[in-house]
Amino acid sequence: MKSTSIRTPIGKVRGLGSAKSGTEHWWEMRLTSIALLPLTLAAIVIVISLIGRNHAAVVQILGSPLVAITMLLWVYTVTLHMRLGLQSVIEDYVHGKAMKTGLLIANTFLTIVVWLACTYAILKLSFGV
Repeated sequence: MKSTSIRTPIGKVRGLGSAKSGTEHWWEMRLTSIALLPLTLAAIVIVISLIGRNHAAVVQILGSPLVAITMLLWVYTVTLHMRLGLQSVIEDYVHGKAMKTGLLIANTFLTIVVWLACTYAILKLSFGV
């Protein structure tokens, strides 16, 4: 049985078509969204509990292993979700190849910088270094 293709001959020659990576990206976005629901609620509760406390009390609360791990998971998930979301926007709406590549690289580096800065701050408070 011969299968028919709806791709044009020039599309076949250029190799245009599915990059076979959309499903993985879609799943990563959905999984980070699901993970962010309880993590964001926990982060909101933690931040609200810090309101009106002095520095020593804030350091003590954030130094708790459970609180620190929760905040580290939240920061990691937020930054991963941010990178994936901005990647989708850049891929969909930036049309110049050089500009798209530059913005995708900048997006990745920005995400890493934000993640490292937040992780450093949480660990510094947690370990009291």
